Amino acid sequence: MTLPGPFGTPSRLTAAVLAAVVVSAVIALALLGTGLAQSGTGELRIPAAGTTTLLRFLVLTGLAVHVGELAGRRLAGEGPRPRALSVPAALLATAASAGLLLLLTAVSGLSPPVAYGLREGRLLLVTANAFALAALCAASRRPALAVAPLAVAVVAEAMRAHPETATPALGTGLTVVHLTGASLWFGTLLYVLRTMRLRRGGRELLVRYARMAACVYAALAVTGTVSTLRRLPLDAVLTTAYGRILLVKLLLFGMVSLLALAARSRMLSGGDAEAPARIEVAVLAVVVVVSALLTVVPDPHWLTP
Repeated sequence: MTLPGPFGTPSRLTAAVLAAVVVSAVIALALLGTGLAQSGTGELRIPAAGTTTLLRFLVLTGLAVHVGELAGRRLAGEGPRPRALSVPAALLATAASAGLLLLLTAVSGLSPPVAYGLREGRLLLVTANAFALAALCAASRRPALAVAPLAVAVVAEAMRAHPETATPALGTGLTVVHLTGASLWFGTLLYVLRTMRLRRGGRELLVRYARMAACVYAALAVTGTVSTLRRLPLDAVLTTAYGRILLVKLLLFGMVSLLALAARSRMLSGGDAEAPARIEVAVLAVVVVVSALLTVVPDPHWLTP
């Protein structure tokens, strides 16, 4: 006998309530997180920080859903598959990237041609066009072609996140690997759970995903550690918004790791591994919004001597 909700097979009402709670928490964290993290730090308030975080969250979510669907379809093999979400995901990311471009124009007070000529404006324009092309590829007879424009979007986002002049290639490379790994973890797990729900089972699919997830986890741990050591001075961990948000992300990462281990343990023992996996994907959604917050708050190297 299985319990309803996150500890067993959820009813539609339970699933809808849980989804609403997660969505509400994500939106609240996106809109209020920057202000809470900056409290008492003396850092200048960031214009439209909440809106920027929410739009970046939508970009990252659209990327993860699309990348995860491409990977998940390869893992799923033959059998029923859930309705494709790659086209709406890419269009969502396109709209969010365009929204960030318009927000840049509004906040800077510059005319659109001037704002689009800025480094960040150019990169946002590249990102929006890349996602639009990915949507066209996903709607075609060869959806795997979307890999190329999605790769362009990942590189553009990584370049935007590392404007430093010292070692930009290293920072960009680390972010490319980290962002790709995070998208694979979140997006593929979401697709696998949707497929298992449709097929009313599919332990073999979860086993195949677990093998891939182990490699992704290792890549995330390494790139995350190196990036943190490069960007966060030890004395800025508790005194900057970036350091505080990073601590929250590390706590969530630890929680997700425990959930992944619990799912793997149940899977190896023949138990129900879907229950912790469903909670895992919900926590990963919160990790994504926390990651979006990190892209908005100031780099601690700019604030410390």
